Amino acid sequence: MAERTVTSTAVRPDLDLTNARWQSGTQEMGGVEIAFVEGWIAMRNGRTPEVPAVIFSPGEWNAFVLGARDGRFDLT
Repeated sequence: MAERTVTSTAVRPDLDLTNARWQSGTQEMGGVEIAFVEGWIAMRNGRTPEVPAVIFSPGEWNAFVLGARDGRFDLT
């Protein structure tokens, strides 16, 4: 099966994430963290917060979450 690629037309803003309120899906520190900033969704690895975050538009985030719920990213 061929890989599907999605091209976004959304222009990524240069968000200031200095005061972002990062949320983790787990109780332990260091997992995937997200922050909602100025209508965008930022995602980072909590173990390496100095690495730039990935920025999603609301539509992209919705597609990602629905895909994850549907098992599209299950690598096991």
